[in-house]
Amino acid sequence: MTAETLPASPEIARDAGWRDIAAVIGARVGARLQKIASVIRPLAWVLMALALVFWIVGVSLGWSELTLAAVVVALTLILCALFLIGRTEYDVTLDLARTRVVVGERAVGALTLSNPGSRAILPSRVVLPVGGGRGEFGIQRLAPGEEAEELFAIPTQRRGVVKVGPVSVVRGDPFGLFERAHRRDDPVDLFVHPQTVLFDGQSLGFLRDLEGLPAADLSRDDVSFHALNEYQPGDDLRHVHWRSTARTGVIMVRQYEETRRSHFVIGLSRSTGDYATPEDFELGISVAGSVGLRAIRDSQRVDVRVQGRELRAGTGKQFLDSLAAVEPSKPREGGLSDLSGVIAATAPLASVVVLVCGTKVASDDLRLACARLPFGARVIVVVADTTVEMPALRQIGEAAVVSVGALQQIPLALQKVLA
Repeated sequence: MTAETLPASPEIARDAGWRDIAAVIGARVGARLQKIASVIRPLAWVLMALALVFWIVGVSLGWSELTLAAVVVALTLILCALFLIGRTEYDVTLDLARTRVVVGERAVGALTLSNPGSRAILPSRVVLPVGGGRGEFGIQRLAPGEEAEELFAIPTQRRGVVKVGPVSVVRGDPFGLFERAHRRDDPVDLFVHPQTVLFDGQSLGFLRDLEGLPAADLSRDDVSFHALNEYQPGDDLRHVHWRSTARTGVIMVRQYEETRRSHFVIGLSRSTGDYATPEDFELGISVAGSVGLRAIRDSQRVDVRVQGRELRAGTGKQFLDSLAAVEPSKPREGGLSDLSGVIAATAPLASVVVLVCGTKVASDDLRLACARLPFGARVIVVVADTTVEMPALRQIGEAAVVSVGALQQIPLALQKVLA
């Protein structure tokens, strides 16, 4: 029998068992100490250190004044710690009147706390995180079955997704030496949508299926009949026109004009290098939202691409929620031309492509971006420029490039494009 297969001695097994027990006890004690330390504020640590120093110096040098000061500080700490004793078992309800608002609209909510127990709950403090800030509410003593309601307003000057909550019930002393927090309720997302404009009369896409607009390309199989041609090897025999074949003695097949499905694609650049100012970036998002909502209202298939991902756009609500969460991209994620390459790879049959960017995209880069888009797609480039007073239209190759300076200029800009 080799050394590897020898059974462990009873002493080794006993030592291993004691080590496991010690590790479990140490972990539990450490977790409990960490929980206790979490309620001690920085000022309390300073006072505990001072009390210890005063006591040591006072006893060593015989200074009764320092010893008395140490006792007073210690008693103060003990009395403040007693404020942590008590129940904070509220039933908490966080309710937002609306979870989706437009930039600038008022967002209000209510925080309701009730005491479901049989004993009163002493006064406490409620902390409500809102985005990067937080609100605090003082809750008075609640008798059994009693409830308190606090109303609050959330600033919505910036587009984004604001996380409201979770609510924390805080018990502490008047001096802020100790603080015990209990989380209640789940956080709620508040979607602050970009501003958009609704407009009528400008349809940028092709109609669907049987009502598709014929293109200049010819096809062997489609729905819009164009002409009769002699049979060529590879033609589908199902499209043979037998009457003409019998009359001419030559096999004749139908030829069709290719029709396009309504595949509407929006490419929104979120590269900071494509926009001159943050205001231009926000205008670009509003432009994409307005054009996309119009396409969704026209019952078109809408795909929205930004650097790094595709945005959900199945419904207007999903689309606006996705735009609310759009943040500027990093330089390594590329600019407008890289975005066009992704669109060409993921939507090769797009009928209309609308690119949205800023003024810092050079004309050569615009030309390159348009050249990389799917062949045959109608291309419109909208440049967000808050310094423009009236929409300006120019051509880059076969693409129409229009600059807009405000959200209200979008209908007029599209009229220029479609004229």
